[in-house]
Amino acid sequence: MTKPYVYITRKLDETTLTPLKEVAHIDMWTSEDEPCPREELEKQAAQADGLLTMLSDQVDEALLSNAPNLKVVANLAVGYDNIDLKAAKKHGITVCHTPDVLTESTADLAFALLMASARRIVEASDWIKDGNWTGWGPLLLAGADVHHKTLGIVGMGSIGTALAKRAKGFDMNVLYHNRSRKPKAEAQLGVTYAAFDELLTQSDFIVCLTPLTPETKEMFNKKAFEQMKNTAYFINVSRGQTVDEDALYDAVTTGKIAGAGLDVFSREPVSPDHPLTTLPNVTVLPHIGSASVETRKNMMHLCAENIALVLQDQQAKTPVQA
Repeated sequence: MTKPYVYITRKLDETTLTPLKEVAHIDMWTSEDEPCPREELEKQAAQADGLLTMLSDQVDEALLSNAPNLKVVANLAVGYDNIDLKAAKKHGITVCHTPDVLTESTADLAFALLMASARRIVEASDWIKDGNWTGWGPLLLAGADVHHKTLGIVGMGSIGTALAKRAKGFDMNVLYHNRSRKPKAEAQLGVTYAAFDELLTQSDFIVCLTPLTPETKEMFNKKAFEQMKNTAYFINVSRGQTVDEDALYDAVTTGKIAGAGLDVFSREPVSPDHPLTTLPNVTVLPHIGSASVETRKNMMHLCAENIALVLQDQQAKTPVQA
């Protein structure tokens, strides 16, 4: 009996794919950091029983309607805004993602980005590397304290909760805004629910962790930045499209806010001359929220398990609950 065929849109660690190799024939795109071209993805999807995709792969109606054998799509991410869930349901295709396994690593990165932005870590490192350090000064590259400040978390899911735990270790006052209240987190962590406008006006650091939806698209816009303190920092570790980048650039360059830390952009990858990457008080990262070796390998393994289970007519471990 011929094994089902699974196509993987990036070059992944072979050791993480063992569960899948046992039940399917697999093939992978040749590059680890260059996305699979759309034409190649369409060609492979047309004959595949399963796809292991990245956030950069658009899995839409046009792709799915020409994939007659496709049973499962496993996304190497907790998010899945690159996948048309209605189209997948229409064609009877199971969609899976990788929640939970990346929670702690992403929270680590979010807090690290907050710290780096507040204390001007990257800017200070570049200061030395560019040969500018000629002596010590009392306010040389002085940044902002993090301890005892107010942190506003927008999107209080598992990553937001993990971030709040880290903030409490720095004696921060934590506000959160979410589409639903989190009584358990309020009781266990001492965090406080706040309306979005209230969170904006009271927070010293605002971290965006909300999923991308029609409601959250560009929720951080000109009006939002104008409500923030001029000493506040904006941190985004969710999706770039939650931010109006022109409004953010204006807010940073005119002093409406003190600075920003960005792990994500509206369009990725960004070039070195993107307006936000040119600003010394904006710390930028190449979408590495969950990028520890251990976590990324766990994500790959979970994707492989999900596909293998579905191809054997079993329930996936982490299907998207749409």
